[in-house]
Amino acid sequence: MEALSPADLQPILDEIAHAMASATDRGEPATYIPELGCINPDQFGIALCLPGGQVLQAGDAATPFSIQSISKVFTLAIALGRLGDSLWSRVGREPSGLAFNSIVSLEQNNGIPRNPFVNPGAIAVTDAILHGLQPRDVLAELLRFLRTAAEDNDIHIDKDVALSELAHAHRNIAMAEFMAAHGNLQNPSALTIGTYCHQCAVEMSCVQLARAGRFLAGFPDAARLVSPARVRRINALMLTCGHYDASGDFAYRVGLPGKSGVGGGILAIAPGRASIAVWSPGLNAQGNSKLGAEAMEHLAHATGWSVFG
Repeated sequence: MEALSPADLQPILDEIAHAMASATDRGEPATYIPELGCINPDQFGIALCLPGGQVLQAGDAATPFSIQSISKVFTLAIALGRLGDSLWSRVGREPSGLAFNSIVSLEQNNGIPRNPFVNPGAIAVTDAILHGLQPRDVLAELLRFLRTAAEDNDIHIDKDVALSELAHAHRNIAMAEFMAAHGNLQNPSALTIGTYCHQCAVEMSCVQLARAGRFLAGFPDAARLVSPARVRRINALMLTCGHYDASGDFAYRVGLPGKSGVGGGILAIAPGRASIAVWSPGLNAQGNSKLGAEAMEHLAHATGWSVFG
């Protein structure tokens, strides 16, 4: 990876933001969650956090948005810290090749989700960290983790989004009940799904999200929240599973670990170089931010950053 200074990087971000502002095909917001469906799709933000904590940004990088499935990265980190490798008895580590909310692989694998980033896998992870606790305790722990990682206490859960998501959570409830039928749910499904929907409704800006990802980039100044060995494993799963059935395409085009969310955000990691957050609410057919993925490809090409050399 090339060594680039902030003075080199800021014009790249400005160029990307300018290109995204003029894009005509912006995808469609996640209308199946009504609170997300009414978000203005004309918005775009990008932020980089560099070693030492300096943040570069362009566009709507300070605008808060619903991180949705990007939260799965942080709950996975919490679960691995608490349960270690015993977590993998409940959830796999392989790409699914299926949509994020598919129930097909659950039936094929007797209630064991393919990986922690598809919805059933994330539900299993949330269920694991909920065991023996109340939902409010788990959500408070997640917020503490995010606020510590970002060094920013102004990170909260958008209750309107959480309730909107919970009111339309029929498919997630079905997957939780299917896992329960196979003995892979420890809590009542209502508790687990309620916690999961609130977890996904965490609201952050690109600046906050880029700062929160520093521990995954291996920066020496970042909060030591997760061991280096587990950071490597989380990044590996982000690379292979972080964009659902478009994970291979994202790895091919961008070459960096990344995790998307249906709120339009993407968190990507250039190890040792930058923690990167992009946001644009319009999604592509796979449920990933259309312009966010295009912006990440542009950034990877402009910087030469890739885990593949």
